[in-house]
Amino acid sequence: MNTEYLSPTAMIDSDNNDVIHYALNAVKGVGEDKVKMAIKLYYQVRDGIRYDPYTPFYLPEHYRAGNIIKKGRGYCVPKAALLCALGRACGIPSRIGFATVRNHLATRQLIEYIGSDLFVYHGYVEFYLNGKWIKATPAFNAELCKRHRAAPLEFNGMEDSLFQSYNLENRKFMEYVKDHGVYADVPVDIIVSAWRDAYGDDRVARWIQEFEERKEGSIRNFFTEEILLK
Repeated sequence: MNTEYLSPTAMIDSDNNDVIHYALNAVKGVGEDKVKMAIKLYYQVRDGIRYDPYTPFYLPEHYRAGNIIKKGRGYCVPKAALLCALGRACGIPSRIGFATVRNHLATRQLIEYIGSDLFVYHGYVEFYLNGKWIKATPAFNAELCKRHRAAPLEFNGMEDSLFQSYNLENRKFMEYVKDHGVYADVPVDIIVSAWRDAYGDDRVARWIQEFEERKEGSIRNFFTEEILLK
């Protein structure tokens, strides 16, 4: 096994004391079973860190696992970065992967904000368990899924955990459009460049300016927005 998936990086700071403490608390009582550890870590991030698409995205510090713990929120890539760091802190080889997905059940305000229903460079995690890589997708917390009438995404440590194609009302939910591969660390420059290509230089520059002016926190309240049902 390549040690790069067990080692801390600039953003996946698995050697950070806060990250280590967070990880150990999450897996308390499961012993040395790596699968059970991965499951505990997954649910801790899925529901313990609130999904928020209106958080900063353009600097390495926005993805650093220790910072995400302190903020308690983040969009899919920061949440994946944290889960990856927790896995490494527990001795589980972990890497971060990316895909472009089409979101059929978003909010009207979010679709208007990004100008598309394509979520470019959506982030997920791969754990190396029982001799193979297993995908885990901790983006949407259970509370948010309930509001969007979708079943919370589960993870059993043996099968890939990927977004559901349909929600509980048989409406289209998520569609995988393109795979972007896996990385040992968060490729911030690649993500921002892909967003510029997909959403436009002016739009991305405006987002950055909004975050710079606000300095910290979210710029909108995603949880109160109007859900779109196609």
